[in-house]
Amino acid sequence: MFSLPLHDDARLAPLEVRHAEEFAEHLDRARDHIRPWVGPGFVTEDVGGARATLERYAQRQAADGARLYGIWRDGALAGGVMFTDFDAAFGSCEIGCWLEPSAEGRGLVTRACVALLDWAFTTRGLHRAEWHCRADNDRSSAVAKRLGMTLEGVRREAWPYRGTRHDKQLWAVLAPEWQARGR
Repeated sequence: MFSLPLHDDARLAPLEVRHAEEFAEHLDRARDHIRPWVGPGFVTEDVGGARATLERYAQRQAADGARLYGIWRDGALAGGVMFTDFDAAFGSCEIGCWLEPSAEGRGLVTRACVALLDWAFTTRGLHRAEWHCRADNDRSSAVAKRLGMTLEGVRREAWPYRGTRHDKQLWAVLAPEWQARGR
């Protein structure tokens, strides 16, 4: 499989079922930090749950759907990016990310998302890519801005978390906009 360098000490590669134990260990380090921002089905508690998440993504990828990629820093899984939705027939996708605190602030997520968007628009010919995040997730909104996405709207109280409903932003970039950036 491929491994794409993101930084001197970091690389992007497929996150597969064979990584279940490593994924579970990573989630032990990241769980409390990412739980407010990612879907509850993603943040598992043990190796069995980690394996189930990876199997779910593998099945969806086999059907030309969602895909999951890990970001390894100094040889350890530190986060990742994914196509949470991928619909080639419709020409659209949604990308997302997560990262443990020790890997933040290095531009890894932005670089990884650039690779995903380049592939989606150039190789697969998609027309639209979306980014959804809680409106109070400033780090996530900043990534969408760095990717050249446009804030298209806010879904009011669309994200339930621990008894409170939060607004959710919808960002998007179109293929012609992405290509015009000169990437």
